[in-house]
Amino acid sequence: MIVTAKGSSAVIRGSAVAIALGLAVLANPAMADQYTDAAKKWVDSEFQPSSLSKEDQMKEMEWLIKAAEPFRGMEINVVSETLTTHEYESKTLAKAFSEITGIKLTHDLIGEGDVIEKLQTQMQSGRNIYDAYINDSDLIGTHFRYNAVVPLSDFMDGEGKDVTSPTLDLKDFIGLSFTTGPDGKLYQLPDQQFANLYWFRYDWFQREDLQKQFKEKYGYDLGVPVNWSAYQDIAEFFTNDVKEIDGHKVYGHMDYGKKDPSLGWRFTDAWLSMAGEGDKGLPNGLPVDEWGIRVDGCAPVGASVTRGGATNSPASVYALTKYIDWLKAYAPPEAAGMTFSEAGPVPAQGNIAQQIFWYTTFTADMVKEGIPVVDDKGMPKWRMAPSPHGPYWEEGMKLGYQDVGSWTLMKSTPLERRKAAWLYAQFVTSKSVSLKKTLTGLTPIRQSDLDTQAMTDIAPKWGGLVEFYRSPARVAWSPTGTNVPDYPKLAQLWWQNVAEAVTGERTPQEAMDNLANSMDRVMERLGRAGIGGDCAPKLNEEKDAQYWFDQPGAPKPKIDNEKPQGETVKYDDLIQAWREGRAN
Repeated sequence: MIVTAKGSSAVIRGSAVAIALGLAVLANPAMADQYTDAAKKWVDSEFQPSSLSKEDQMKEMEWLIKAAEPFRGMEINVVSETLTTHEYESKTLAKAFSEITGIKLTHDLIGEGDVIEKLQTQMQSGRNIYDAYINDSDLIGTHFRYNAVVPLSDFMDGEGKDVTSPTLDLKDFIGLSFTTGPDGKLYQLPDQQFANLYWFRYDWFQREDLQKQFKEKYGYDLGVPVNWSAYQDIAEFFTNDVKEIDGHKVYGHMDYGKKDPSLGWRFTDAWLSMAGEGDKGLPNGLPVDEWGIRVDGCAPVGASVTRGGATNSPASVYALTKYIDWLKAYAPPEAAGMTFSEAGPVPAQGNIAQQIFWYTTFTADMVKEGIPVVDDKGMPKWRMAPSPHGPYWEEGMKLGYQDVGSWTLMKSTPLERRKAAWLYAQFVTSKSVSLKKTLTGLTPIRQSDLDTQAMTDIAPKWGGLVEFYRSPARVAWSPTGTNVPDYPKLAQLWWQNVAEAVTGERTPQEAMDNLANSMDRVMERLGRAGIGGDCAPKLNEEKDAQYWFDQPGAPKPKIDNEKPQGETVKYDDLIQAWREGRAN
């Protein structure tokens, strides 16, 4: 063809260049859409299994790629405590996010106490240290009062609407009630959660000789303890009657007691409510919660019994007394000098019969092939079950603790950085990656993941974890609630006072009296400062303790018999009840 017109020549030349560029793109995949290619690579190789089809996973990724365009090249920093789930996010999902979005994402892992310290520093100084935090929902009472955290409800409907995924599906999250304030607003997005349950050696409990021996001594069956009386009987039985199994010394109880901040978690993580210290109500007792703090509306009015609280009530003193007695009588001698993280893996060593206060985050330590608590087929010799309750507990009260690490956005973070971090928070909790993350870290957050065949298939290896989270019983396990006006300030009081009872410096009653009074003083200062507006503490005037004991609910007066008849249930019957949708 002979082209003589100048304009036509330009068109031909332009077409030739376009064709050449097109051929170059075909020859060099790096020049194609690298973000879509990266998403496809990750969906095919890493994000399996998923509750979504690969097609729907790619739709989520395509939305993410588009939403991230304005932030490409930014360097965003987020932080969490060091847990298996967060290690997976930090090492794998952060890399995937960076490749898929073009946002350079760094996910730091530090100690839980350090996370809180950084968070507090940012709250107080207004200086942006991290662009987003994964911190425990235990701080919900702090977050909604201090006006330093962005209410996600407002953010998703307002300035963050353009970066909020249409497939986020909040109703699918199983822990939203824990991250919602009294104002009805969502303040945090759950990223991982694990419960504090009862753990026991199923293989030992099934032995006919031990069942017969236990029944002859106590008059009821060896099984999962329903109450603390049965737990104590079983602890006594294995420690002092059985003594040895397969030539090894065995213990009927495991715990930890070192004077350390983690000793506070041992109690604030619902130990008092397990004994029956608070009021009925889920996710937390009202008006008195598991810390013993009473509220009037949303305003804390006291922790001491004389102000209507229950921190130093008979049920609380009973709970502390039992903790000390069992630690000294039935646990390995070295347990008293251990912290939370040191004690957690000990049952995997094979000489512990049961543990009343066991975090499912340690499940990963219990399923490794070749360890004493796993058989030669790779199946667990142990099981987990609901925690037993103390004699003050009543139906309708929370029964245990659930840790819910949740995404938290700060008002002091510049908007563009906050938006980019919010994209990452949604990515690591999205249906595209959440099932694989659950199978890696054993910390489920979505109902859709729990309903998958993959969870059914893995259930036998996880010793009851899947059955627990699928059961209606799980609603009785919850994190610290909104009655606690300042978690960091109040939490540190617990381990300091409890430690004095453990060492014998003070009686349990004296230790809890000091704790309750200390909490009241802190809350009084918060009230004077007006922290929380209408929800700021307003302490009740002190009255005689009997006045409050005569009122309905908590604080409850001392009961005559704190060790009623032991009661147990067969584990297999319990699991069957859960599978049929019954709580117990």
